[in-house]
Amino acid sequence: MDIAVFDGMDDLDVVGPFSVLSLAGRAGLGVAVRLTAVAGPAKATTQGGLTLHGGPWAPRNADVLIVPGGGYATGGTVGVRAEIVDGRLPAALAAAARPGLVFASVCTGALLLAAAGLVTGRPCTTHHRAVDDLAAAGGEPVEARVVDDGDLVTAGGITSGLDLALWLLERFRGPEAAGFAQRVLEYERREPLWRSGRHESRTAADEREASAW
Repeated sequence: MDIAVFDGMDDLDVVGPFSVLSLAGRAGLGVAVRLTAVAGPAKATTQGGLTLHGGPWAPRNADVLIVPGGGYATGGTVGVRAEIVDGRLPAALAAAARPGLVFASVCTGALLLAAAGLVTGRPCTTHHRAVDDLAAAGGEPVEARVVDDGDLVTAGGITSGLDLALWLLERFRGPEAAGFAQRVLEYERREPLWRSGRHESRTAADEREASAW
């Protein structure tokens, strides 16, 4: 599983999912998570000043690619809006699309997926202050904490990244794995979770994807 990093991303958008998934990995639950950057290996600085190291961009080696948000409301030279204007990250996301890869986003990371053309006509969500922009970009916003539309899983604002990661853990590794992570983190996953049912009728290929995750 990859988490994309870029300058101006929100700290918790990245650290929240990474904490959940790396915990699962250390617990032997068959989860591997890494940070990745389009121009990687490269350093990226969060809004709060954390320096993170993104490895090479290799989405073909990932089953899930999580895109954080950050800096959307303020604009400026870094953050989601700057990445949309720059165009490299949206182009790389669009090029990464393939069967078997699940795109996920936290907060305004959904707007980066929208810029890549990945949410058009799809149920999705984002930070409540960016919902209108998500709809204008072609998405179909749903009022939910996490929205699972099969190969597109989006989450609301900031702290919902924890809920996103816990849901992905449950979806691919089962409720026991998610429950374990919640107990260790002393965090109760928040609802609502909205599911389209696209992942309910799992094919043999889906099962192989889960076993490799």
